[in-house]
Amino acid sequence: MTARLELWLWIAARLTAFVLAFGVLIHLITVIYAVRGGLSATEILARTQGNVAWLIFYVLFAWSVAIHAGIGTRTIVGEWTAWRGRSLDMACLVFALYLGVAGTQAALGLF
Repeated sequence: MTARLELWLWIAARLTAFVLAFGVLIHLITVIYAVRGGLSATEILARTQGNVAWLIFYVLFAWSVAIHAGIGTRTIVGEWTAWRGRSLDMACLVFALYLGVAGTQAALGLF
């Protein structure tokens, strides 16, 4: 892996961490608001269904998780094991893609 690519992965990990921190904050505020307001799961789903803003929020959140987790998994596995190189990169890419697609499907399921 080139130093330039490592730098871009580091930047991507930091950017996605920022997006995740913001996303978790918004999600928790929304959950607390819903619970304190006495909303049921059915009422919450009724408010999210068809709402493009929430769809975009949760798809962005899911892909931020996927990118961050893929990069983090690659780093941890590379540090803790002897597994290195292209096969590790590809395995972590497949893992990240799986997370992104699964998260997008979950968001679409609520839409």
